[in-house]
Amino acid sequence: MGGPERVARHRSKGKLDARARIEYLLDPGSFQEFGTLVGGEVAADAVVAGSGLIDGVPVMVGAEDFTTLAGSIAPGGNAKRYRLAELAVRHKIPLVMLLEGAGFRPTGAHYGRTPTDLLAQARCSGRVPVVTGVLGASAGHGALVAPVSDFSIMSRQGAIFTAGPPVVHESTGERISKEDLGGPDVAIPSGLIHNLADTDEDALDDIRRYLGYFPSSAWSYPPALLSDETTEPRATPELLDIVSRDNRASYDMRQVLDVVLDTPDWFEVQPGYGDAIVCALAHLGGHPVAVVANQPDVWAGSIDAAAAAKAAHFISVADSFHLPLVFLADNPGMLPGRESERAGVLRAGARMFVAQTTATTLKLHVTLRKAYGFGSMVMSLIGFDNQAAAYAWPGATMGAMSAAALGLASGATEDVAAKLREFELLASYHSAEHMGFDELIQPDETRDALLIALRRGIFTRQAAPEPVLRTAILP
Repeated sequence: MGGPERVARHRSKGKLDARARIEYLLDPGSFQEFGTLVGGEVAADAVVAGSGLIDGVPVMVGAEDFTTLAGSIAPGGNAKRYRLAELAVRHKIPLVMLLEGAGFRPTGAHYGRTPTDLLAQARCSGRVPVVTGVLGASAGHGALVAPVSDFSIMSRQGAIFTAGPPVVHESTGERISKEDLGGPDVAIPSGLIHNLADTDEDALDDIRRYLGYFPSSAWSYPPALLSDETTEPRATPELLDIVSRDNRASYDMRQVLDVVLDTPDWFEVQPGYGDAIVCALAHLGGHPVAVVANQPDVWAGSIDAAAAAKAAHFISVADSFHLPLVFLADNPGMLPGRESERAGVLRAGARMFVAQTTATTLKLHVTLRKAYGFGSMVMSLIGFDNQAAAYAWPGATMGAMSAAALGLASGATEDVAAKLREFELLASYHSAEHMGFDELIQPDETRDALLIALRRGIFTRQAAPEPVLRTAILP
């Protein structure tokens, strides 16, 4: 790397160096490096690259070495990064990039038509899982791998930006710190980075956890766990205490997931952004699943632009790698209002709608208490939408809008408003009479109903999996 002094200075800040990060991430002794002579006197040309194992599964991994010329990218390093992504697709294994670098290095060399690493990384999308860890300041070209990744995570010492503070000052006159420019307080609320970890080690632990839910590529199915007591059917009477029958009463959807899923140690994706929807990777009956659930603790479960954008990406990633989708709906619709409209709620909602309607993977749906309008449609409550199973709890309310809102919008008389409320209370029964749902299920049957439908649906896997082909235009 950059020599004992620079490495020691780097480690004194509580960060691992590039090689220590790779060693921590991978199974012990499994790293096989390539391109060690690239860069000549510049050690590994400031990027450590190779392959290794995570829980016995091969991965390609690259780590920018900040102790060597600030982890900057020269033609040799660019070629190594390209080779990492090329081999990931060729061998059908995940790609992990660990970032802490200053972007392109001013070398005087002309790149011309030399293939850029981003071209190869983009070709990984939807074919192999791509994960990025931002473990220090990452600027310019090097930072661009994060937004094209399936999943990105940042340590508290991380920062990511188009250009660093010196370039910002030269270009705009603004003086700003790297933390204020692209630290966690910027990158997480903007939605650029999915998850935040306290330390390098925590971030690397989460990368290992995340990849554990996925197959090595889109040419294989997610790995199931061995059966034990956690994967077996069981009643869920706890839901009667968690979820109030009063539609206006809030509750934390995470408590529902703790009960319905195999274990409560499921992995939440992007908890600091779009928190009106919970996106979770979990196991149901031992099978990896992707859960999209409304959060009644936020906006009463109304779906805002950030929540819809988050869910759209999450659904696309899950579908790309054949994870079954579980939708748990409890929302009064898309979030109305001036600020919501300015944020582009309908466009983001349309993105989520396209993502879920074009998904080819197994889809399961449960309406817990309510699902209205377009908010119900983006949550996969729409007829003839290829759900493997669609359920609702008795008394769930649904429709174009709530009876109260419909009465106000139409100027209904008191008698008409009363009839609207009565019809709303019977909506789940009327829908079930016309096969709007496969069945109305009691709350304590929720896990078992989902588990039976999932185990039945898994039998669709009677042909070799392939990457998903999408033809819809993304709104």
